[in-house]
Amino acid sequence: MSNLSTSLWSNIRTVQDFPKPGICFFDLTPLFTSDISQLTDALIESIPADKLAAVDSFLAVEARGFVLASLLAQRTGKGLLLVRKAGKLPPPVIGVGYSLEYGVDRLETSAEIEPQKIIIVDDVLATGGTLKAVNELAKKCQHEVLGASVFLDLPDSHANLGLEIWSVLDDKSQPKVAVA
Repeated sequence: MSNLSTSLWSNIRTVQDFPKPGICFFDLTPLFTSDISQLTDALIESIPADKLAAVDSFLAVEARGFVLASLLAQRTGKGLLLVRKAGKLPPPVIGVGYSLEYGVDRLETSAEIEPQKIIIVDDVLATGGTLKAVNELAKKCQHEVLGASVFLDLPDSHANLGLEIWSVLDDKSQPKVAVA
């Protein structure tokens, strides 16, 4: 395991049974208090150069995806589009409903954004429900989806989602903790 991977994992907090029993939540917020340039570099390096050159905007998924996509947009000089939960954006919006591993929800984005080449950005890819919904939403908006950038991929938790996915970490790179 690389020093970078170990360093990033050391700033991720694992919370059992949150937000519901049986769910293991990976809290990335401690990463944001560490070297943010290291995090940005890792995100940039995970995305193929040709995709970074082609993208117009990063499509950020609420809420931690906002932080990650903002870092990417700032570093690359590209745009930032937002996907939010229902009722958080002023009309007109385009929306889709979707299922989570612990419930159902609705995502929306502005209906007034011209079609662009986008990369979807989110924090953790678990079952893929959110990413699948955002991909559907982007296509409803006539954006060209180049792929998805996630910080942490849990590949055993989801099937093939029909788009390229780039990640900084996956659960197989998590350091093993010795139990005494």
